[in-house]
Amino acid sequence: MKAILGEKVGMTQVFDDQSRAIPVTVIKAGPCHVTQIKTDETDGYSAVQISFEEMRANLVNKPATGHFEKAGVAPARHIVELRVEDPSQYELGQSIDVGEVFVKGGKADVSAVSKGKGFQGVMKRHNFSGQSASHGVHKVHRAPGSIGACATPARVFKGKKLPGRMGGQRTTILNLEVVDVDAENGLLLLGGAVPGPKGSLVLIREAVKHG
Repeated sequence: MKAILGEKVGMTQVFDDQSRAIPVTVIKAGPCHVTQIKTDETDGYSAVQISFEEMRANLVNKPATGHFEKAGVAPARHIVELRVEDPSQYELGQSIDVGEVFVKGGKADVSAVSKGKGFQGVMKRHNFSGQSASHGVHKVHRAPGSIGACATPARVFKGKKLPGRMGGQRTTILNLEVVDVDAENGLLLLGGAVPGPKGSLVLIREAVKHG
């Protein structure tokens, strides 16, 4: 398992050896702690549970308090379970830092909840071009236009691109380049954009489709 939880800080740019500007997303990654280890014998599958972002003990209910105390770690705001092949490599309370997971020049997959944009029309949501805005056209410039057929089939097919809620969904971006790793400050610089607003929780994993 090469994965870590982090908080999206924002975007900036860095310059390479040829003085080219590279847009990067800065992520405050880790440290995470192992709060539970699941094995085939006890749970039917192998997984490791990690926590991120410590919080005050008085904000945690009693069941969660006991769960963290059993692992010997401080209460945390976020918990994520990750499948692993060999859970024996981990132990309760183990700390996971970004320098142990990623190296400069590698590839990463990032999962997060995208920005919610509310109810949007077809031009913003599906990139429709809109209708003609020439002389004699009524105020339908941003309308989707005809969506049905005639007496057969006398209905609108499922999956038709229409206005609706946009964003606010879990999204994964594949194969982002690890531009730099600042292990001392726990910062990870990924090339390009990452889903979600500033301050949102992100899960960064080693790229699974990188050849």
